[in-house]
Amino acid sequence: MKLSTTEEQVMEMIWEYGPIFLKEIMDLYPEPKPSPSTVMTLLKRMQDKGFVGYELFGNSRQYHALVEKDKYFSKHLNNLVEGFFGNSRLQFASFFTQSSGLTDSELKDLKELIDQEIKKREDGDLHS
Repeated sequence: MKLSTTEEQVMEMIWEYGPIFLKEIMDLYPEPKPSPSTVMTLLKRMQDKGFVGYELFGNSRQYHALVEKDKYFSKHLNNLVEGFFGNSRLQFASFFTQSSGLTDSELKDLKELIDQEIKKREDGDLHS
């Protein structure tokens, strides 16, 4: 299940600051702020989709994430790779490195991350 853009905006607040009350979410919104009832509707939809839970404190609900951020975005990245790149992670990586406007320094950092991941996997294979 996917969140809408506005639901993702609220979810980002919950991931970053949660558990969080509606008032705190409202304080985080930039101007022009939506109405509290609009945000409550978003939170209800997010509950129905299984992304958000809450705990009652008197009459106030403190919201928390039921889905981890990395798992949510990993799933959607995989759907993107599947849909636009024929499920080829190599084609996606090629497109990303050529079309994302990465600087030379960022490309070197990316290469270092890849080299570290390869080493970690090779070291893991040695200990199996």
